[in-house]
Amino acid sequence: MSTNMLKKRLQAGKACVNAWLAIPSGFSAEVMAQCGWDSVTVDIQHGVQDYQSMVACFQAMDKHPITPLVRVPWNEPGIVGKVLDGGAWGVICPMVNNATEAKALVSYALYPPRGKRSNGPIRAGAYGDATPYQATANDEVLIIPMIETQEAIDNIDAILDVPGISGIYVGPSDLGLSLGLVPKLDRDEPQVLKIYEKLTTACKKRGLFAGIHNGTASYAAKAVGMGFQFNTIANDSGLMAMAARAAVNGFRKEAGAVADK
Repeated sequence: MSTNMLKKRLQAGKACVNAWLAIPSGFSAEVMAQCGWDSVTVDIQHGVQDYQSMVACFQAMDKHPITPLVRVPWNEPGIVGKVLDGGAWGVICPMVNNATEAKALVSYALYPPRGKRSNGPIRAGAYGDATPYQATANDEVLIIPMIETQEAIDNIDAILDVPGISGIYVGPSDLGLSLGLVPKLDRDEPQVLKIYEKLTTACKKRGLFAGIHNGTASYAAKAVGMGFQFNTIANDSGLMAMAARAAVNGFRKEAGAVADK
């Protein structure tokens, strides 16, 4: 197993930008992987991806210098181990609300004696150098619980103190719902910004990273200033739609009356 370059960048204190794949297509994954991201996450929770399309995306991205991650559907041992076996270098897990759930996530992602992940890296173990995958996987895999509820905010110190946790990932939409707010990404409510400060401060205190899902590049850049080191910008389908709308609107504006004939 070679080095997890995303983990290396994060440990060096560098800001990282992450892509998000909702489209179950190796070709679109290949295109995204060429765009300069530090990592690319296949979303099998809310995207229309499944395990087979995840593998196809990983295969399409293999020759590009990005770190492949997966957001799993839930905190469950079968899927956590399976996505790692399939070649993920890290797992983002939704709705981790307390230390018990964080400990469970770690146990699913790490081999004994640190965890209880079952052996069988059918794809992950087929690549890299002469060192066996199992010998270094525990040190290279990123384990990232999502912070999306008031319960998780209240328990952030206990969650971060669980050995094996690499950092956190904030889901602003579900976080908003849990606080009685509308679900959206780029938030500016004072109460939410105060929560963000609490979360990033807790991570920094422990030398861990905080990540967040952003709707726009401008907010993602702003999030770096808030202390978020790992930043996602929208997703592949959203970026495609934004670029398409901009192209269509630009055409209509430039062509003017000619386009109406």
